[in-house]
Amino acid sequence: MCGIAGILGDYKEPQLDAMLASQQHRGPDATGKYFDVGYAALGHNRLAIIDLSPKSNQPFKDNSGRYLIVFNGEIYNYIEIKASLQSQYDFTTESDTEVLLAAFIIYGTSCLAKFNGMFAFAIWDNQEKKLFAARDRFGVKPFYYSLFNNTFYFSSEIKALHATGIPKEPNEKVWASYFAYGSYGMPDETFWSGIAQLPGGHFLSFSPQQCQSELSIPRSCREVEDLIIKKWYCFEEEVAKQPKNLTFSQAKEHYVGLLKDSVKLRFRADVSVGFNISGGLDSSVLLALVNLQENNNLNNNCHPEPSLPRACRGEGKQSAINAYTFYTNSPDYDELPWVEQMIAKTRNSLTKVLLQADEVPDLAQRMAWQQDEPFGGIPTLAYSKIFEQARKDKVLVLLDGQGMDEQWAGYDYYIQDNEATIQGIQDFPYKTTMLSDSFLTKAEKPIYPKPFDNEVLNKQYRDLFYTKIPRALRFNDRISMAFSTELREPFLDYRLVELAFSLPLDYKIRNRQTKFMLREIASDYLAADLVFAPKRALQTPQREWLAADLKSWVSSCFKELENSSCSTWFDEASLEKELQRYFEGNIQSSFHIWQCIGLCEMFKKNN
Repeated sequence: MCGIAGILGDYKEPQLDAMLASQQHRGPDATGKYFDVGYAALGHNRLAIIDLSPKSNQPFKDNSGRYLIVFNGEIYNYIEIKASLQSQYDFTTESDTEVLLAAFIIYGTSCLAKFNGMFAFAIWDNQEKKLFAARDRFGVKPFYYSLFNNTFYFSSEIKALHATGIPKEPNEKVWASYFAYGSYGMPDETFWSGIAQLPGGHFLSFSPQQCQSELSIPRSCREVEDLIIKKWYCFEEEVAKQPKNLTFSQAKEHYVGLLKDSVKLRFRADVSVGFNISGGLDSSVLLALVNLQENNNLNNNCHPEPSLPRACRGEGKQSAINAYTFYTNSPDYDELPWVEQMIAKTRNSLTKVLLQADEVPDLAQRMAWQQDEPFGGIPTLAYSKIFEQARKDKVLVLLDGQGMDEQWAGYDYYIQDNEATIQGIQDFPYKTTMLSDSFLTKAEKPIYPKPFDNEVLNKQYRDLFYTKIPRALRFNDRISMAFSTELREPFLDYRLVELAFSLPLDYKIRNRQTKFMLREIASDYLAADLVFAPKRALQTPQREWLAADLKSWVSSCFKELENSSCSTWFDEASLEKELQRYFEGNIQSSFHIWQCIGLCEMFKKNN
């Protein structure tokens, strides 16, 4: 897990230095640079996870010296790919970086389909003077870019692009759509003008010598011939290839086999591995499988997976795998009782991280800088404290349960006839009356593709590629990397998602019970009260804290908005009215309050 950066065209070394400095938290173990004079400058911040030796530092050059790679992420099946390439490539390291580069050299763009992992990488061909870059299927790892003053820039975080001197101007259409519809932009958009992101499951190619004039960010590869962007992962086609007519028991067996393998692959690391746990079903399943994986390693004569440095333990002793959870001392929201109930049975070491209301203002400002774009409120701040503690504990890789709700139709709105994208909300969360008429006209209601003939499938597809998963992955990438730790999501293994998505709807929802098959799988490992516990939509007392404990801070944020450069976005009287209504007890939803706080903190920190 690292930070990548590059400049193609008219580069200046201080610009690359500034990019790397702004992303140093992503990779504190080594910083490297490469220059192809007159054409390209590549940079890398390394967080060493696999093959910790300096030989695997980046930018990494192949044996011939023709290709250079900067890579962020992990190729979980690198051992298997490396074995298949041994006769065609002379490996000099034990890293997945070298495996990725070798696979590209041998297979070309078709290498992407062979990777089971999370990745964003760029490969420079210093013979052809051409860049190839790609992003993983679901966009777990980020890739931002800009074409500015005849020069192409790319990086892992938006702040690195702004560090080069690219103007920091808000994309008012995206901001307006966020306030009016809760949209975080389409897969190629960001909240900042002139900066785009490569969508998940896409690759690009670019040759700097072809760039003859200043170019704007393209909406498709047809608009700018010099920058070619193509989709390499077609989810709909892969779903159609899944086994047909599986019985419930056959589907369950197949899925469990893939699930165990996914967890096994994600324990490959040369550093300590832990996991995040809540009191929910998904997290509980992860806990059971993590400990099953450890037991399997112990039963195999205490010789774990390659690159898995974990001590053996005797029967009845505490598990060596650390679990982390957060709590707020709020009985109505904390999941700690369920977590402790599970941990009491598995005997994992549990680290409990407390978030208190008075920590929120400082954390919100820090996260505004880390995120570069709006993020998900106080739960995100609580989650960040887990990674901070894990880093202190020298646990550098954490697993979590992201992705189950989207593949198994776990949200309440999957069984409702509406277009909701927020779980457990009755009151309409977006308050367009706060916005000025001129700003509101810039908003565009997002229209999402519906490639399937079933509305539930289309909602799942929307959440996987346009709403829930993209924003959660972005939030979580920035949180984990803020503390130089790596986050892995075993439930987002593409094999699991494709299979679950392809199964009949009554395998997912039965008698209005969501995630039906997953609950059946969980019942083989967990107690019934955990298997059938309802999904809790809210994890922190955000609504109450913003209305009471943090009232003074909230008021000051709103006042600052009225005096800020974006004050024209709002109708001042309506903005004050919405805030007053909230303070007077209309707190069914706090999303609009957090939107304003986040905007204030982001502009305060960065302007």
